Amino acid sequence: MSKLPFEIGDTFTFSKTIGESDVYLFAGITGDLSPNHVNEEYMKKTVYQKRIAHGVLSLGFASTTSTIVAEKAPMPSVSYGYDHVRFVKPVFIGDTLTVTYTIASKDEEHDKTIGNIEITNQAGQVCTVAQHILKYFP
Repeated sequence: MSKLPFEIGDTFTFSKTIGESDVYLFAGITGDLSPNHVNEEYMKKTVYQKRIAHGVLSLGFASTTSTIVAEKAPMPSVSYGYDHVRFVKPVFIGDTLTVTYTIASKDEEHDKTIGNIEITNQAGQVCTVAQHILKYFP
């Protein structure tokens, strides 16, 4: 019997609407003041036509979801990192993102689970994908 919590296929979710304050606070905290995120006039000249949120901001919501997973585990755990991160579609201010975290595999030998992360917008379009490794201390 597995000593690790959760079964392959177990799924966890988190949703949030991206506000302008989210983008500006994230820009200030990280120092990423790219015009892609903070200059509406600049972005009007691009294919996007408006500001886009930082890709790493969307990944931050994956971290929120991994915390939900960790809090449901009956043993301590820590994030071991993210692999295969891709920003597939832009995230705009006002978009509502839903993170779906699905347990994809278990590494009993190293006390880890791998979660597939899929972040979609309100139209169901995939915006960000990644894999997350959660390390447990049984």
